[in-house]
Amino acid sequence: MVEKALELQFLNQAGKIVRILIENPIEPINAAAVSTVMDAIITANVFVSSGGDLVAKKGARLLASEVTELVLA
Repeated sequence: MVEKALELQFLNQAGKIVRILIENPIEPINAAAVSTVMDAIITANVFVSSGGDLVAKKGARLLASEVTELVLA
């Protein structure tokens, strides 16, 4: 099974990267909508990081990983 997640990357006041993962995103991913949502997250200032407020967008990426369950004896 392939599991997917959308990773939103922000910079905080300390210049460190803060990542927010959204599991099972709706595809296809709309880059313009992602950018708009990231702007709204920064403006609303609802997430706290150890390096201060989120101040800028760094990037976004779609992550995919293949997961194989093992049957244990």
